[in-house]
Order: sequence, then structure tokens, then C-alpha cells
Amino acid sequence: MNKVAIITGASRGIGAATARKLSADGWKVALVYNNSEAQVSLLASQLGNGSMAYRCDVKDVQKVNETVAAILADFGRIDLLVNNAGIAQQKLFTDITDGDWDDMILTNLSGAFYFSRAVLGDMIKRKSGKIINIASMWGETGGSCEVHYSAAKAGMIGMTKALAKEVALSGITVNAVSPGVIRTDMLSSFSESELEALRHEIPLDRLGTPDDVASAVAFLASEGADYITGQVLSVNGGLVI
Repeated sequence: MNKVAIITGASRGIGAATARKLSADGWKVALVYNNSEAQVSLLASQLGNGSMAYRCDVKDVQKVNETVAAILADFGRIDLLVNNAGIAQQKLFTDITDGDWDDMILTNLSGAFYFSRAVLGDMIKRKSGKIINIASMWGETGGSCEVHYSAAKAGMIGMTKALAKEVALSGITVNAVSPGVIRTDMLSSFSESELEALRHEIPLDRLGTPDDVASAVAFLASEGADYITGQVLSVNGGLVI
């Protein structure tokens, strides 16, 4: 029986690359998205293997619970959750509004909490499962003009480590992948000259790609990582060591 993976934020970037990688490895994938319906539907058809798309705003706990219930009804099991859905914003700390803060925390941290809580019932019952959270190097080091983003991603790392300890005896692993500067839509506010300057700061002398992150996720999802839990796997080209 093919194992079943849920990927949130699956419409593009790291989420879509992870879906392609896991599908190539034999996983059935539940693609969770909030926008870009046509794009995700096309991706699901390209993946084949029984993959399906589900629209869900990760900030809406009721919708999260309904989505997980629908996935369980369609697939019968959940073996892997990849909490990838997220937003980014660059702002001076004093310019961050209450709405900016709430939206960032709800999307990047609460959404991962809601989905993790929703899938754990099935995983604990079967004493098997994996959760992989997509964090960020700014969650490790803090990023100037990204305080709310850094706080959310740091919270995700803390949740990863704490939850890993709590569910280990149930045969469930919880890890995080912490990307560095990855060429996705989140870099759309940067000019090419700014991206070039960033590249020169990276020891491997290139920006990361969504496939770089997807490969790390696929490793942690594999049987080869069954004895790894509570860890943060950094994918940053050596920028943060």
C-alpha cells in the first residue's frame, strides 16, 4: 500500500517541489492549498498515483479539521504531514501592525499546530507517522525587518523539538527543515542586484532551489531517517552554521 502524505502550501515553490519529489518516491499526496486552484489541480493530475487537491485556509481550525477528515475518508490513512504553508513580509518592527502579527503567527505557526493536532489521532492509533515542519534560518538566527516571521519560525522549531519528545513512544517522528535563501515567490520583493548580493554571502555561491529543500524533506520522510527525531536540518548553502 502506498503511503499517504499531506503537504500544506502545495500550490507552488517548496510545496509543489516536495509534492513532485514524494510522488516520484511512490507517495500518494494530498495537496493542500488556499489559492491557485487551477494550478494545484493540474499538479495533482500530473502527479497521478491517486493524488488529490484540497482547498483549506490553514488559519481556520474548523476547516483544517474538516480537511484532515476528508483526506482520511479518501485515503484511509495519513503517514506524513509536511507543514509548509507560510507567508513572508519585510517590515520595520515599529511598522508591524496587530493585523500583520496575527496573520503571520496564525499562518506560519498556528496552521502547523492545527494540522499536526488533527493528524496525530490517526498516527497515534497506528503508532506510526512523521511530521516535517518547514521552518527558516531566520527562526534559528532572527532576521532584521522580519521579527514577526522570525518569531513564527522560531516557534515552529520549538514546537518541533517539544512534540518530538511527546510522541516518540507512539512511534512518530517530528523534524524540521530550515531553508536559507531559496528562489521562491517569497523573494519577489528583492531586486536582482539584492539577490546577487545575497548569493555572494552564501559559501556555496548560489541561491537554493525548492528542489534542494524537497530533497531534504524526502530524506526525513524515508525509512532511512526513522531514527531521527526532534532535529532541524538546515538547507542554506552554509550561510548559517
